[in-house]
Amino acid sequence: MAKTPTVLLDPATFDGPSTDDPGTPDAQVTIKGRNVEVPEHFATRINTKLAKIEKISPAITRFDVVLLHETNPRLAKVSQRIEITLRGKPGVARAEAAEDTFYAALESAIAKLERQMRKARTRRKISHSGHRRPQSVGEATAQLAADAAPAEAVDRYADGVEDQLPGQIVRRKEHDGTPMTVDEALEKMELVGHDFYLFRDSESGRATVVYRRHAFDYGLLTLSDEA
Repeated sequence: MAKTPTVLLDPATFDGPSTDDPGTPDAQVTIKGRNVEVPEHFATRINTKLAKIEKISPAITRFDVVLLHETNPRLAKVSQRIEITLRGKPGVARAEAAEDTFYAALESAIAKLERQMRKARTRRKISHSGHRRPQSVGEATAQLAADAAPAEAVDRYADGVEDQLPGQIVRRKEHDGTPMTVDEALEKMELVGHDFYLFRDSESGRATVVYRRHAFDYGLLTLSDEA
């Protein structure tokens, strides 16, 4: 397969307000560009943002950042995509965003990641305390507004599907089968920002799915032993 050539983009794609605090996280940081070269000043900006994320959870050991440029002209408004994955004691957290510039995509991805990590930390405090503090109307409204930021849907895998026929399986993923409690699964679900999470329940030994319901409630799905 021929290697996709690196695209030379308008420097403004990476531009944004300057920062007076170019911090660097203690965790290992890997920054890669797919079809695009990452300027040094933008790599510095990424490190500054990640250093702030690290303050939320100092147990982070690694950040992986990938920049992708979408060449399809129909996707010009979301042509610059950033994916951020962090690993550490809290588990794995992931956030991605696509905008018309890499600067905007970075801001969106960092905001999502920070939101996910704070929700997971709140979830952890609740599970450790054994009860949940009643939430005020103002807090509930603020949380709903924070979670409601819709992203324009983009099929990242369409170009890799022959003839772009609908209804095909375009991605397969093998999931970690390490047994865990429901509370641990909920925390991991919040970290990756998904509405569901597949895990093996340490109590029952069954493959189980925890999923997000309306408001702030969750549900569990398991398979029965009956044929």
